[in-house]
Amino acid sequence: MLAGGTDLTVGLRHHLIAPKVVIDLKRINDIAAGIEITDGSLRISAKTTMAKLVRNALVQHHFPALVEAADVVGSPQIRNRATLIGNICNASPAADTVPVLCVYGASVIVYGKGGEREVAVVDFIQGNRKIDLQRGELVVAVKLPIPKTAYGAAFDRVTRRRGVDLATVNLCCGIGPSGRAVLALGAVSPRPLLLEDADGAFSNIDAAAAERMAGLDGLVGQAAPISDVRASADYRRAMLKVLAERTLAHAQDRLQEWGQNV
Repeated sequence: MLAGGTDLTVGLRHHLIAPKVVIDLKRINDIAAGIEITDGSLRISAKTTMAKLVRNALVQHHFPALVEAADVVGSPQIRNRATLIGNICNASPAADTVPVLCVYGASVIVYGKGGEREVAVVDFIQGNRKIDLQRGELVVAVKLPIPKTAYGAAFDRVTRRRGVDLATVNLCCGIGPSGRAVLALGAVSPRPLLLEDADGAFSNIDAAAAERMAGLDGLVGQAAPISDVRASADYRRAMLKVLAERTLAHAQDRLQEWGQNV
């Protein structure tokens, strides 16, 4: 199945994959196109490209962190072809949109012979290039529940160079009215790593610096990054702390602004 094909075509060119048939989902009329609000959730079709996602007013309003992530996927040419569904189903540990989708509590709608089923993105991705998709099934949409109360989220990443590159590490931070933060980390484990600041030490702006840092260390210390051609494990751990502090501050700003934008 080809959604955008920006990774599939590379595999075809290098003979890493040799399917007998390739089906372009954009040509299947039974898959509804577009982005719409249905039953309190934003539903994004499998046909939706990153470029259309970034420009959509509903996504910009309700899920600004997703715009931030989608807007750094590849180059403008890639974003005009690549899809959100493809970014999920490709299941790369460094996928930029996946941490954001996990923080927002997104799920995928899977269709097969038995009908539809809904799976949380954090559970759908089971490992490096491994997803919960059975033979005869395809993902037709992504579903994001629209927050009913104040919520702020922000995304950031580190790459080896500016421009087109996979993330060395990426991170999304979300924070709600309780003041407790949720972090989703990418490129530091085979599958998305979703962490909650359960005691609120990291996200408590009134706490002493030492207490806040201890809370942050406890969170990012759960990551198990590896060393590879893009970065060492130690560098990734260090950058996680930088990104966590940066995205938390941005998410807190958005939380305060939420009431002005509803």
